[in-house]
Amino acid sequence: MDYKAAGVDIDAGTETVRRIRGLARSTFTSGVLSDIGSFGGLFRLETGRYRDPVLVSSADGVGTKLKVAFLAGRHHTVGIDLVNHCVNDILVQGAEPLFFLDYLATGRLAPDVAEAIISGMATACRESSCALLGGETAEMPGMYAEGEYDLAGFIVGVVDRERLVNGRTIGVGDLLVGIPSSGLHTNGYSLARRIVFEHLGLRVDSHVAALGQSVGDALLEPHRSYLPFIQPLLEAGRIKGMAHITGGGITDNLPRILPHGTAAVIDAAAWEVPPIFRWLQASGSVPTDDMMRTFNMGIGLIVATARDQAEPLLSELAARGGRDARVIGEVVPGEPPAVSYINL
Repeated sequence: MDYKAAGVDIDAGTETVRRIRGLARSTFTSGVLSDIGSFGGLFRLETGRYRDPVLVSSADGVGTKLKVAFLAGRHHTVGIDLVNHCVNDILVQGAEPLFFLDYLATGRLAPDVAEAIISGMATACRESSCALLGGETAEMPGMYAEGEYDLAGFIVGVVDRERLVNGRTIGVGDLLVGIPSSGLHTNGYSLARRIVFEHLGLRVDSHVAALGQSVGDALLEPHRSYLPFIQPLLEAGRIKGMAHITGGGITDNLPRILPHGTAAVIDAAAWEVPPIFRWLQASGSVPTDDMMRTFNMGIGLIVATARDQAEPLLSELAARGGRDARVIGEVVPGEPPAVSYINL
């Protein structure tokens, strides 16, 4: 017996590293001091750029959206999902991404699949000027079904302490600006898959007239990055707080940035809910309250701003491609966690 007979192919691991080394190098910034394959990734922080630098970190995964990728045999987009989700998580505190690391675990390593996943990560990292500093590819026979894998990502960014966005200055009367999502992003897939594949009995390549595309195309739409819209606006001081609308929807995520003594009222008629959410709700007879706590419902990021700063903020967002941003609610007296809806 040998290691390969036990299910671990070291040669496949070596081939995977060979394929992804160039992809990772394509993301390297001036701060990277190491290469792929070293025991630890080295990154030099340019402290001269900051008066009082604060590191901001986050970790997340893609969840059961991976199941749709397995069915479709498409693995590039989940790499994009992973990076953009993590970028958004630190962006809401005002941080710019520095470097990213990934963890890919599978039962049997397929170099072509790993290459597609890492290619997606590299694409998203380059778009965010974030270095793919390293990661881990684990082959664990018996842990995963044939053709399946799991993904996790870890990001580190930086922000000047005086420019941290933490929501502490949010007050009664402030307005809430919503920026649309690009679909389900990376949340709610356990419910979506049950509706689509179990209840409706559809295939991943089934065309849905209400969506104008196949189930796979709709469900695998990549998680949107809000960095291009938000980063240029941070210095203006118009942004008091931001909420990344992930698992828990607006209902559970918005209260995370509201100070004590405040709550939020959201006007559900202020934006057009995308067809994918309306179709899922109708197909699964999902209660509206459950929809609001499971999905982002078409709003991926909420920005809190002073009432007199809302119009300038919307104009700046529009100038950077965010023409679809709009005021969707306001801050009122109350106690979080408290989000109420009108016109729901």
